[in-house]
Amino acid sequence: MTTVSPDLTTTTTLPAPPQVRQAPRRAAAGPSRLAAFATLVRRRFALSARTPREIVVPLMTPVLFALVIAPALDAIGPSVPGIDYMSFAALGTAGLLVPLNCMFAGVGVIIDRESGARRDLLAAPMPRWLVVAGNLAVALTLTALQLGVLMVAAVLRGAELHASATGIGWFVVAALLLAILMYGVSEAVANRTPTLEEFTGLVPALAIVPWFFAGSLFPIGVLPAALTAFAKVLPLTHALALMRYGLVDRSGTGLHDIWGMSDPTTMAALSLGVLAVFAVLLTVLSIRVFTRSAVH
Repeated sequence: MTTVSPDLTTTTTLPAPPQVRQAPRRAAAGPSRLAAFATLVRRRFALSARTPREIVVPLMTPVLFALVIAPALDAIGPSVPGIDYMSFAALGTAGLLVPLNCMFAGVGVIIDRESGARRDLLAAPMPRWLVVAGNLAVALTLTALQLGVLMVAAVLRGAELHASATGIGWFVVAALLLAILMYGVSEAVANRTPTLEEFTGLVPALAIVPWFFAGSLFPIGVLPAALTAFAKVLPLTHALALMRYGLVDRSGTGLHDIWGMSDPTTMAALSLGVLAVFAVLLTVLSIRVFTRSAVH
């Protein structure tokens, strides 16, 4: 008879749990987003600047003002204390070029929505705000090119610009913020406007009408009190005052008409802050409107 010792134990070895294979980590978001952004920019350039005509045509009206109308007004007799009027009006034309160019960039947004590749872009694995950012980058590049041509034309026609590193910095930052906020308006309106015809009809009201009140051809101080108060609210008024402060108006006469202070640097910083706030708010608004319109 066989007995089993009570001390005898049986050890059962359990199989090791299967190893769970970790999914490969996704590539960092930075490079992929950067590649998507570069692709969007190249695509928008191909659509917006296919021919020289698409770059030259937006320059025609501002250059006409700088080369013909401003010298004619200078000969008639408008004057701005301490500033050569030809230079004053030539810089005022920048306040027409930037809004017009950025507003007409919205035409491409509508065409993309109606007959372009917008559906494909929305289906691509990338954040939707990149589409707006790509469009903005192209609008800024084309506007900078056209603004440079305008300034060269104005100088050749006789405008006296007192350029310094600091002054050019004020001019560039003011023009940049103005372009950003105007493209924000363009993108938002284009995504809320059902037809291209309706959008085109809104361009003069949004890009040209404010130009007449913003101190483009005469100081805002000569306007009636109510219109002067209205002009001080317009971002374009602050942008033009900053551009002139940088290149022709180192005493800050235009800034004084807005703020009524004595320190030009302080007033310039305040106007720059106004432009920055408008630029941020309108860019956020444009992205929000684009995202919402993409869902419908």
